[in-house]
Amino acid sequence: MKNFLIVMLVFGLGHLARAQSTSDIMLSGALDFIKTDNTGLFEKSQVGVEANFFVARHFAVGVGGEIWTDQKNSFMMGARWYANDNIFLRFRGLIGANDVTLGGGYAKALSQYLRLEGMGDFYLNSTEFGVRIGLSYVIKR
Repeated sequence: MKNFLIVMLVFGLGHLARAQSTSDIMLSGALDFIKTDNTGLFEKSQVGVEANFFVARHFAVGVGGEIWTDQKNSFMMGARWYANDNIFLRFRGLIGANDVTLGGGYAKALSQYLRLEGMGDFYLNSTEFGVRIGLSYVIKR
């Protein structure tokens, strides 16, 4: 009986430790702090917000928006693929800026629901590179 309880505890904790599961929703916000087209510190800002839906354990599709201080705002559609619970690759289409980004990042769990994310994106059309940091909140379903 003792061994059975230990096995059940390990499986239960393993389930809680998983960062995301199918049908979970992740709400995110991030701010660029380095971008190759910035000519000076704080001369322009870029903020992104998005919602992602996990269609599979390691794959999410998302929509959101990008807000710039010096150009048109953009609607965003994209996808994320997670190699594990922390490392991910992402692809985003920016409608308004007429650009596409390819990037990757790392998500550090601060709690069962909250993550700190750092990521880098290469903008294919404008040939710029940006590094951003943000927070994500996972809604378990």
